[in-house]
Amino acid sequence: MSLSQSLSGVHEQLAADARLFILVELDAQTDGHLNAVSLRSLLRARYGIDRTPEWLATQLNLLADLGAVEVISAGAIPIARILAPGQHHVAQRSILAGVTRPRDAS
Repeated sequence: MSLSQSLSGVHEQLAADARLFILVELDAQTDGHLNAVSLRSLLRARYGIDRTPEWLATQLNLLADLGAVEVISAGAIPIARILAPGQHHVAQRSILAGVTRPRDAS
């Protein structure tokens, strides 16, 4: 395995972990909503994931494509809302491809 393949795998695992952490944080909210600025701050403070707003938007869009979240545009700052498939993944009642399982999170 080459170094670039190894790094690619590390980056994809980080993204899969971040998608789980996003779902966990949304699920913890009373109304299931968080804006991208708050999510980015939580990822940095709680999980040590410090990425660009564009990177976070990509992760939110991937989760939306899976039906796990709804992304609502509120001007320039997206708001994410967890949907039933995302809640089921966090509760370990189902599995979403490309999202780390809660029991496998480090």
